[in-house]
Amino acid sequence: MDLFSRSWTALRTAVAELPDEGFARPSGCAGWLVRDLVCHLIIDAQDVLITLVTPAETEPTRDAVTYWEVAEAPPTGDDPLDALTVRLAAAYEEPWLLKFHLDDVGSAAGRAAELADPGLWVSTRDEVFTVGDYLSVYVLEWTLHHLDLIAHLPGAAEPPTESLAGARELLERIAGAAFPASWSDTDALLVGTGRRAATDAERAELDKLGELAAKFPVFLG
Repeated sequence: MDLFSRSWTALRTAVAELPDEGFARPSGCAGWLVRDLVCHLIIDAQDVLITLVTPAETEPTRDAVTYWEVAEAPPTGDDPLDALTVRLAAAYEEPWLLKFHLDDVGSAAGRAAELADPGLWVSTRDEVFTVGDYLSVYVLEWTLHHLDLIAHLPGAAEPPTESLAGARELLERIAGAAFPASWSDTDALLVGTGRRAATDAERAELDKLGELAAKFPVFLG
């Protein structure tokens, strides 16, 4: 719960501090500008609010690891929902409107998460999770998107170190393999999810993992 709050607060703060021209920069998400990513964060915040008030009566069917669908290829940005996000972002027209809406809905999502019982069962995507597992999913989501947000914004604030470490740990559990210990958490997340290619030195370290190296990168959906 604490990592959720830290990662979400840091991401919303990073958006709030963006200069207007930053919204027109590319993000780390294929086919999306920063403004498109921020619009996606608004939708994510709405999903958090909806899920936290959608109790379930049956036992959990998934956890923070099995929530994710692992794809064989990275997203291209051509998915219909991705395209819809681009159109919605353009409709805001002014960056301050995106900032205002994210602050409004995002603050509510943050408060709802702080008040929620971690052991409560909730439903989303026709699956049941504990609140604790569901919010753990978003530590990875928020941290990756924070890195996406600042991918082409030199000098922008990075995710908290605790969030990076927590996101790395969950990604390793999803992959079923650990990254080389010498890698920073940021490099592990970027290379491990295919957000950037491994350098020659990183590839050599991956090769030392033997068959486990084939588990990376992990394309999350």
